[in-house]
Amino acid sequence: QVQLVESGGGSVQAGGSLRVSCTVSGRTFSSYAMGWFRRAPGKEREFVAGINRSGDYRYSADSVRGRFTISRDNAKNTVYLQMNSLKPEDTAVYYCAADSTTAWLIHRIPGQYEYWGQGTQVTVSS
Repeated sequence: QVQLVESGGGSVQAGGSLRVSCTVSGRTFSSYAMGWFRRAPGKEREFVAGINRSGDYRYSADSVRGRFTISRDNAKNTVYLQMNSLKPEDTAVYYCAADSTTAWLIHRIPGQYEYWGQGTQVTVSS
């Protein structure tokens, strides 16, 4: 059984920073590409950033590029999302997801990920 557990969400003022983490257990972490998604109130779940198995290729959505950075530590079975220059529109529940089907591609559709965490709330106030 693969489990993903997010942590590190919280509340911050606009312009601030947060780092969310996701620890994976139950199977070899390095066999998964990882992604971060978010769902804001009243909106669909959207792709935020993804990273391949080895961590040497990353892709971010236009809305966060230059502000958010995804990284992973395969020795710690953990993927991170460093969020800087946060805006009120970044307020959402953030989810990590694992994809074993690709070694190099970064999938951006939620249905292409097999396993999901429970989500962590990030709230940015103006």
